[in-house]
Amino acid sequence: MTETLELPNGDTVSPEDVFLYNDYPYRLVWCDGDHAFELSPLYWGDSGMDVPFPDREALVDQWESDSRGLLTAEEWAGWLDDASDDPRFDDEEVAQLAAELPTEWEPDSESESGGGLRDRLGL
Repeated sequence: MTETLELPNGDTVSPEDVFLYNDYPYRLVWCDGDHAFELSPLYWGDSGMDVPFPDREALVDQWESDSRGLLTAEEWAGWLDDASDDPRFDDEEVAQLAAELPTEWEPDSESESGGGLRDRLGL
């Protein structure tokens, strides 16, 4: 049986689930050693950007209003729409996130830009 974690909003997640933490998709990673678990950003996982937690109480303390937990397919599609218009995300990142998120999403073909900040600045 897969070990699960109850998020502060009441959702229960396993390492296979993708959830919204601090307005970005993450997965749960159980740890051995100093930390009980880490939250690994879906696109940037294993890049040193994982967020370690010694216990669930520490996660509760850091749970912000833009952390929503599990989202529906429609909510993930809306998140991807927003991300594709956000200069913090380039097209490659959004495309890879779309491939992994539990939703059917197609980029808006009416978009004026290719997505990344350089494209938006005309560089």
